[in-house]
Amino acid sequence: MTRTTTDPRTRRPGGGGIVPVLAFAGIVVAVMQTLLVPVIKDLPELLGTSPSNATWVMTSTLLAGAVSTPIMGRLGDLYGKRRMLIASLAVMVVGSLIAGFTSELLVMIVGRALQGFAMGAIPLGIGLMRDGLPREKLGSAMALMSSSIGVGGGLALPVAALVAQHTDWHALFFGSAGLGALSILLTLAFVPESPMRAVGTFDVWGALGLSAGLVLFLLPITKGSDWGWTSGTTLGLFGAAAVVLLLWGLMELRLKAPLVDLRTTARPAVLFTNLASIMVGVAFYAVSLVLPQLLQLPTSTGYGLGQSMVVAGLCVAPLGLTMMFTAPVYARISAKYGPKVTLMIGMLIIAVGYGAGLGLMSAAWQTIVIAVVLGAGIGLAYSSLPALIIGAVPASETGAANGLNTLMRSIGTSVSSAVIGMVLANTANQVGGVAVPTMHGFRVSFLIATGAVLLGLVFAAFLPGRKAAANAEKPHLVASSEDAEFVEATSPELVPAGQTAQAGFRGRVLTADGVPVARAKVTLIDRRGRQAGATLSAEGGDYVLAVPSEGAYVLAVTAGGHGPLASGASHPGGARAVEVDLALPSVVPA
Repeated sequence: MTRTTTDPRTRRPGGGGIVPVLAFAGIVVAVMQTLLVPVIKDLPELLGTSPSNATWVMTSTLLAGAVSTPIMGRLGDLYGKRRMLIASLAVMVVGSLIAGFTSELLVMIVGRALQGFAMGAIPLGIGLMRDGLPREKLGSAMALMSSSIGVGGGLALPVAALVAQHTDWHALFFGSAGLGALSILLTLAFVPESPMRAVGTFDVWGALGLSAGLVLFLLPITKGSDWGWTSGTTLGLFGAAAVVLLLWGLMELRLKAPLVDLRTTARPAVLFTNLASIMVGVAFYAVSLVLPQLLQLPTSTGYGLGQSMVVAGLCVAPLGLTMMFTAPVYARISAKYGPKVTLMIGMLIIAVGYGAGLGLMSAAWQTIVIAVVLGAGIGLAYSSLPALIIGAVPASETGAANGLNTLMRSIGTSVSSAVIGMVLANTANQVGGVAVPTMHGFRVSFLIATGAVLLGLVFAAFLPGRKAAANAEKPHLVASSEDAEFVEATSPELVPAGQTAQAGFRGRVLTADGVPVARAKVTLIDRRGRQAGATLSAEGGDYVLAVPSEGAYVLAVTAGGHGPLASGASHPGGARAVEVDLALPSVVPA
């Protein structure tokens, strides 16, 4: 069993800048995904290679990001999320500098792969927020961090286009290196390390198996249109991926501390959230593929809007900006109705945006309307995902679980890139030996995105409702790790399998005569009157309850028909256990 410990040496005062700093880090790493989109058509000439080889410059970033995300999440759970966040950003900076000083294809691919390695920073940032922020600030903060994937990608398009149009294209990499270095400095200055640790070892073989399986699966998805979807290479890689991932799954199920807890992943709340994430990823990437091309096609085609690279980027930029501004809106909706409802509202808005977009492609201002509507829907959907995951997994698995969820979104964008690319290629017209996408292809792409998000809506409908989720969350804070055994033995209904805990309040439940009371229910209530934990006393009257943060609490105890009787107590934070004995009238011990 993996357990959580707290290390008081990792706690630091302050932390007021944690949200903007982590959101900035998320935006920076997301920029790597669309950094080269403005120059993608020129890459063969810039690198002196064929178009098929040049696509590896984009594919390598995608593959590295997919592989590193769940691995860095697990490493963060074990050794510190802040430490792994800084390591991810440092690798990105090194990759940016490598790419900035070369025009050789192989060296460029290496640099781009290192840039993609930083994608693990987003689930790490979400984990840091969960561990370090008070509950009332957590919803909007995680929403902003989760949306940073789209915000960074959307904002990068016009900026990268402006840089590429007026300077040497290598300046894109030097700029990303500077952003990465700035993000590292801000993280060191303002983000404290998380006190949460998962006790165990890193599953090296699990990491290798998952990496091999993901590469074998994503490689034919990204290159299938070049190799042919029915070619021996494509089908062979898909078959090999199925075998490797199956063997990997069987191995993970046999380990006590796996890289990915597949039993947790199979819970409905986690499984259907991840399936919905794939569909949202498909829908998100479709607009990024369609609108820039539509805007830049010449008006001589009869449907192209004839805009420059920079103007096209500016028209799509509202997608990311709207996602950023939906974070506080998400917090209000989710606080009232829960993240499941917010996710479904977001996906409905996405479906409306793509449906309306079928008839809104004849002017640049119409593409802005599409981008705003889709940005609002995607922002709400993306913001809901980490809250759903965090509400369904133990604290010690936050990094790995969010890493896996981010991976699901990456798989969705990969599938979207392959399918939409194939549709646009198969519906293109040949003009002077050049394939020109058609309006029919654009509309089919929007229909595919609409179908994907509606399928995601079906998955979301199977998620547990807010009441069920709340009941599941109540026992998340139960006891210190060293006393987990007696709590599990005496109150199994309050301690889910694999739950971890930390020190908080501990003591004994006694009668007025000093007789220990067994199986008395002890409830922890925070300053806002909300339940923050619950447990049952052991045979000797002992109880242990963790605290989510420092501050004043009320300990309410009920037993033998007496109570609840309340006692006020204050916790200074950290790993210290505060002793509080709870007295009841003379009752017969249960």
